[in-house]
Amino acid sequence: MTGNEFVNVAGESASESEIRVILADSQAIYRVGMRKVFAVEDDIRVVAQAETLSNLYTALQRFPTDVVVLEGQLLAGTIDAIPELVRRAPHAKLIVQVVDVDEATTVELYRRGVRGVVPRSISPDMLIKCIRKIAAGETWIDNQSVGWVIEAYRSQATALTSPRAQMKFSPKELAVISCITRGMRNKEIAYQVGTTEQVIKNYLRKIYDKLGVSDRLELALYCMHHQLLKQYPADAMFDVAGKPVAEPLAIRM
Repeated sequence: MTGNEFVNVAGESASESEIRVILADSQAIYRVGMRKVFAVEDDIRVVAQAETLSNLYTALQRFPTDVVVLEGQLLAGTIDAIPELVRRAPHAKLIVQVVDVDEATTVELYRRGVRGVVPRSISPDMLIKCIRKIAAGETWIDNQSVGWVIEAYRSQATALTSPRAQMKFSPKELAVISCITRGMRNKEIAYQVGTTEQVIKNYLRKIYDKLGVSDRLELALYCMHHQLLKQYPADAMFDVAGKPVAEPLAIRM
């Protein structure tokens, strides 16, 4: 494959239960090896391979994709690559493989919308587990990375006195926030609160805007750092059935 091509390896159309994956990596031998690893998994299908970002953009336009496994080296010198990928394929979840897992890179990747940062040396079994978790809507982040991301928030001293920390939330918004910190998905939150998934998405957009965060992970970490829910009385967070929904904070891995 040349730098101007990508390979369609989807074959037959993937079923609804299959996780559709694009392998974006400059090393052909790595792509071939990982495709063989995924081939024995009934629920994972590699729909395309790409060796450059340009190839990846093209593949994302042509093939519905659930997860992109992306070599970190492809991002070198391209500051806006992740936001551009998120813009072009908002439903595709990104996993970035890096040679060296360092604090600055890890924090920036999560801030820009990546759902998982893993070492290049990750075992095949662990990568498969990571793909399944992320395809299910979760964020793959180890304890060290959680510490780095939290520390990045702590370093923003102005956030401690920001008016956003004093924002007022409706009982429904508090219920949604509480559910997010418990690792619940939109469908589960909608059932808990007694509404639809679209309404939950609307609530989340308003909450993100109020707090200045961009995704569920940032919201959960913000709540942990600022102890947001502790600022409200326990009876402020009830679902439509009158049941309390506030519980200790946790991030689903």
